[in-house]
Amino acid sequence: MSILHNTSHQQRCFTRKYTAECHGFFSPMATGPCGTETLVFRLHESTPEVVREVLLERGWEEHDPLERDQGDWNLYWRTSGFRKSDYQNVLPWQRLNHHPNTMCIARKDCLVRNLRRMRCTYGATLYGFSPTAFILPNDYTRFLEEYAKSRLGPGGKRGYWICKPVDLSRGRGIFIFDDIKHLTYDSPVIVQKYISNPLLISGYKLDLRIYVCVKSFSPLTIYTYQEGLVRFATEKYDLASLDNLFSHLTNTSINKFGPFYTTDKERVGQGCKWTMGKFRTFLHSQGINELLLWQKINNIVTLTLLTIAPSVPSTSNCLELFGFDILIDSNFKPWLLEVNYSPALSLECPADVMVKKSLVNDLIDLMNYTVIDSLRKGGNLHQEQKHPYSSSRRSLMPQTPLVHLIPKSVYERKLLNQSSNCYRQFASNECKLPAIHTHRVESSCQRTQERNIPSLRVGDFILTFPFNDVTRKASQGTLDVKTIVREVRKLKSQLRSSQARKENRKKERNGGTAAIKKNLHLCFGVLDTHIF
Repeated sequence: MSILHNTSHQQRCFTRKYTAECHGFFSPMATGPCGTETLVFRLHESTPEVVREVLLERGWEEHDPLERDQGDWNLYWRTSGFRKSDYQNVLPWQRLNHHPNTMCIARKDCLVRNLRRMRCTYGATLYGFSPTAFILPNDYTRFLEEYAKSRLGPGGKRGYWICKPVDLSRGRGIFIFDDIKHLTYDSPVIVQKYISNPLLISGYKLDLRIYVCVKSFSPLTIYTYQEGLVRFATEKYDLASLDNLFSHLTNTSINKFGPFYTTDKERVGQGCKWTMGKFRTFLHSQGINELLLWQKINNIVTLTLLTIAPSVPSTSNCLELFGFDILIDSNFKPWLLEVNYSPALSLECPADVMVKKSLVNDLIDLMNYTVIDSLRKGGNLHQEQKHPYSSSRRSLMPQTPLVHLIPKSVYERKLLNQSSNCYRQFASNECKLPAIHTHRVESSCQRTQERNIPSLRVGDFILTFPFNDVTRKASQGTLDVKTIVREVRKLKSQLRSSQARKENRKKERNGGTAAIKKNLHLCFGVLDTHIF
């Protein structure tokens, strides 16, 4: 299956190639420069096929236990967590796709407990982005009190609740109810207030899958992918039919079996997914300035990860890809629904192909492979690194400017695919997510040379934390959560003030198109001109 990309992405690939050739950095192709060996990947049996496909396209070789030593590899990818010994024995040229002790954030009851603890410590104003939730059976009495309050509220308004098994995924076991007599369960569940006023497009409910990469927990370094997926229910939203999962749930694993999945639905189209770029184009078509919305989502990501960051052991050469599921309500408030560990990377539709293949490519780029990583059996290097936790050990944080490459074989194929009619029909008129930082984002030729300062952008991954010098210093050594939370509060206040000023200026200009376009360019980078 081919990789489909837009013109800006092709230009970025050329920039990577040019910068690499200028500075002599390593492009991990099969032949290898100066006789270096090929980079080798090792996959667990349940690894999504797209990971193998991307790595082979980049010129890697798959680990063969009959031909190579057990530890003769550069990347080990699993959908489940690694053993403690895997982290203890990892060598400088090796990477793991999980940090230790991060799986708990994806278990619904653990997430509820952690967010509840942070809400009690730092207040509901800051941590009010998750619906009120109870863990049953332990919180059953507290749930009854809240349920009674909602029934006796102003006007006796009916409240809606959603029940989810704590340890299941893909929408399994979920149901919605408005009367407690319908609440039944035979295993631990969480019961949350159901957001009954979701944002709808032509009557269809949707949520956002935001891809987040934590490159390091010490220092805390978070990248958010500027593309992503928008997932739709396949039947129109209707509170009168709470038992219709095709109307209320957006999980692809459920909706692909719905009777209207292949139907060309009004504005949504066939299937149940958009790319984030297409969603952003929709927001612009409605006259919505989404900068504040995206920054709210970034804050949700940071504040959620702060719930586990202090307890994650400091381990080099690991990174973690999370999938944050965000619901936007009719007031454009984003709500955190859940966090996914090893988010699904299956390719089931054109939107999946566009987003996930590039996502895996850029994730590999974030791993900072260089020429020396291919010398797995080099005598001096091997002897020097027998003790992997020595102080001289190189981590994923760049100490010299690194260029993140996609090999020639891949970017040439991307250019060939640009002319694909399928792509033009699907991806035309789409926009990118805004650059997270309002200050200038450096190009690949301007990467910082200061040690332990991460690049602001790697491919389509945008650095969202740290977002200033104070948060960078607070994430060094022992994580200073209080200082980080204080800076997030300041950022929220500044964004609100900035947004109010922009709205006032916009009114004064009477909607001057040229000025609006200039402001959006400063915030988001180049936009598709058709919007204006």
